[in-house]
Amino acid sequence: MNDAGAQDRRAGRRVRLKDVAERAGVAVNTASTILNRRPNSWASEATIGRVFAAAEELGYRPNRAAVALQRGRFESIGLLVADLTNPYFTHVATVLGEVVERKGFELVIESWRNDLEREKRLLDEFADRNVDGLMVFVSDIDIHREFLGRQAAGGIPVVALAMPGAGEVAVDLVMPNFESGLREAALRLYGDGHRRFAFVAARSPGQRVGKRPALFEEIVASLPGASLRVCSCGPTLDAARGVAGELLGLEERPTAMVALNDFTAIGVMRAAVECGLRVPEDVSVVGIDGIPLGGQLMVSLSTVVQPHAAMIERAFDFLWTRMEGYDGEPRRAEFAACFEARESSGPAPLT
Repeated sequence: MNDAGAQDRRAGRRVRLKDVAERAGVAVNTASTILNRRPNSWASEATIGRVFAAAEELGYRPNRAAVALQRGRFESIGLLVADLTNPYFTHVATVLGEVVERKGFELVIESWRNDLEREKRLLDEFADRNVDGLMVFVSDIDIHREFLGRQAAGGIPVVALAMPGAGEVAVDLVMPNFESGLREAALRLYGDGHRRFAFVAARSPGQRVGKRPALFEEIVASLPGASLRVCSCGPTLDAARGVAGELLGLEERPTAMVALNDFTAIGVMRAAVECGLRVPEDVSVVGIDGIPLGGQLMVSLSTVVQPHAAMIERAFDFLWTRMEGYDGEPRRAEFAACFEARESSGPAPLT
């Protein structure tokens, strides 16, 4: 940066488009046309070069709000997730970030930190921020029907990544279907001799646990001689360790444990070690989600895998078409999950 640009910075004054135009010896409109690379510029190559050189020398950065007002778009997408300490959400944010970047947009991420009151507040606040569309992992569709209805009626485009709840959903919806994957996992474990199952259902205070435990319970109930304990815990690793430790301390402990998500399953595996048990020789552990981290653990985690990339691509496609003016009926996309057996599951221990 030259002396003039440095002086402006030290003085706390933002370098303006007018400053760039004066330095390059052109009109403000000409500088704006060139810097925004609009196709209606009749400037010569020499003039274009002078404008970009002046912007670089002065350290000019466009005012995003002004650009948004001019273009009618902020060129940013909002993403609301439950918990950034859970690697599932950081993985999804990374995948979405790559998709958004290919469109020339930026991704703005917020976490409701497993706090339902914070979730409600952030949903309302996010809809009023400088974003063109919003993708949300909501705790419960039914809780947020009023918000989703408002956005569908005239707010910013929203795509929900969640199970549908009761009744119709006012916005586009992308969701996994775990039935085939959970059935595959249960049958594999059953075939390996497991008869005592447990399901560790992690959830935030006040949050409904969703369909996964009930679905797994229904599947296990169809297996002759099999039994299932369903236990709830908080969304943290410590909570999962605590509940899993209690289950594994029972005289007739479960030999196969399935967790609501991979994050919880990691806590279950840790609890097994603390109880002096080996995974999978003494207890098999299965997660749900298919986060990349699961495959890199010392004992790689068997899991019911969601097709993350395909789901995110579809969700962004739904959002993009809404942003481009599509106003048809709400769409729904469902993606089947599949079981991937790794090192954390195996034959039941001999009794």
